[in-house]
Amino acid sequence: MAKAPKTTFRCAECGWTTLKWVGRCGECQAWGTVDEVGAPSTEVIAPSRVSSPALPITEIDVEAAHAAPTGLDELDRVLGGGVVPGGVMLLAGEPGVGKSTLLLEVAALAADSGPVLYVTGEESTGQVRLRAERLGALSSKLFLAAETSVSAVVSHVDAVAPRLLIVDSVQTMVSPEVAGVPGGVTQVREVTGALIRLAKERGIATVLVGHVTKDGSIAGPRLLEHLVDVVLQFEGDRHSQLRMLRAVKNRYGPTDEIGCFELSDSGIIGLPDPSGLFLTRRNEPVPGTCVTVTLEGRRPLIAEVQALVSASNLPAPRRATSGLDTGRVNMVMAVLERRAGVRIATADVFSSTVGGVRLGEPAVDLALALATAGSVKDVALPRGLIAIGEVGLAGDVRAVSGVQRRLMEAQRLGFTQAIVPRNSEEPVEGIETIGVEDLAEGIRLALPARRRS
Repeated sequence: MAKAPKTTFRCAECGWTTLKWVGRCGECQAWGTVDEVGAPSTEVIAPSRVSSPALPITEIDVEAAHAAPTGLDELDRVLGGGVVPGGVMLLAGEPGVGKSTLLLEVAALAADSGPVLYVTGEESTGQVRLRAERLGALSSKLFLAAETSVSAVVSHVDAVAPRLLIVDSVQTMVSPEVAGVPGGVTQVREVTGALIRLAKERGIATVLVGHVTKDGSIAGPRLLEHLVDVVLQFEGDRHSQLRMLRAVKNRYGPTDEIGCFELSDSGIIGLPDPSGLFLTRRNEPVPGTCVTVTLEGRRPLIAEVQALVSASNLPAPRRATSGLDTGRVNMVMAVLERRAGVRIATADVFSSTVGGVRLGEPAVDLALALATAGSVKDVALPRGLIAIGEVGLAGDVRAVSGVQRRLMEAQRLGFTQAIVPRNSEEPVEGIETIGVEDLAEGIRLALPARRRS
């Protein structure tokens, strides 16, 4: 008798295979991602009817693939011009960050050009209507539906024929074709595949809302990010009104642009010039503060770094950070102590940013070091001074990218002096650049010798 073909199981995350089912992948250690795929088949695939004939690339019509503006300039900046018919976008973010509010604003603006279908699986239509009234996002061409079945979504699409479809969220949808709980790997994969096929066949721009895990990554199989055309990450501190939208993946535009928004009770507003949010307005300079210019994608943003150094009675002094990378802050503190002679080993050091912005790039190192040194010496940096540069373990100040773009943004906002790495003193009219080779030289040039009176 012929032997029955062996059944194999494969991990949806990394592709690891095994001959028996296990709850946890033996390769990537993910739980609940191993599914049965059946025995390998050696049958020849028979040809079938094609949906459209293959054409030379020079004869392909590109008019239908042009992006259409959404009406929200900051979102269009990130997308590269707007939404593309048939394109599928995945918007992910932490709970309460404002994903539904942003999409409701987009839906109301897009409804001016044609019907929009907003499908919610987490709220009732009445709840969405109340929020739309509060935001002023009402339109006769904006259709709402509360569904959790992807088959029902297809029926609504047939009835409305929308130009934009929003599904909030993909983890609440289920497909009757497969087994599994909502939000499970199998259901998320099947629902996403069905919505992508619907979008491509009918040329509907589609936005899917995705949940995130505790570490901030998108929940569900990694395949989800590969299937969609655009992956957007909506970020922000729930205690701050600032929100940032960045493209993690974009088949239709750049991935180094960010959009800035302000979330308030009256809705979400795009911020074309958000630099003022990250500065403290004061009459006199204060020790322990330094202004820098960070690049978020291709966008320069002025930000302020603050440090407070105080005597400690603890055997292990505290190091607290807010808005900065803790590991990088500790490294800069060690370089200050060892290479620049700033004594902070027995002191508590608290460092933060202004306005809730997160600064993670190395170009902030020099500003953090100068703010900390100024707090130790109780000396304020001169008014109108900014600092840009990466600090190495040897105490050297290294060059960073986009120095001229950063300096032009600083000059536009009224800053007159900039401390930058040596050989990066690119001339910008209206701002004096001072090149430094190491951290000790930067502290000596930036901080006056006399103490504040």
